[in-house]
Amino acid sequence: MKNPNDRSFTDRQSNSQNAKKALLERFKARPGPDDPIMQQRRAEREAIAQARAAREAEKAAARAEAERLAAIERARLEEEERQAEIQREAARKAEQAKRDAERPRKVLLEAVQYAQMRAAGKGGRR
Repeated sequence: MKNPNDRSFTDRQSNSQNAKKALLERFKARPGPDDPIMQQRRAEREAIAQARAAREAEKAAARAEAERLAAIERARLEEEERQAEIQREAARKAEQAKRDAERPRKVLLEAVQYAQMRAAGKGGRR
């Protein structure tokens, strides 16, 4: 679609050259790197970057501390579980020893009862 203001090739060409000149003038009008405003902006950006780096370092340190505490807690829980297992095993062995100690007494008691029954019944068999 043609621009109604551009009547000919030379008009379009001159408009293009004027636009390029305006762009160049705007670029030249920008402050240079040694301009105080640019130095201030650069300092602000550097300060922001340093603050960001400091926050990231703090976050990393906090994560490392949290991981260290979590590892300590896991180790504590594992140790508690191990101690509980040792106690369960000791209780199981004590119960087994108690049953083993009672077995001869039960056998002896059953033998005495059997003998008493046989004596009371005088033989029991016919």
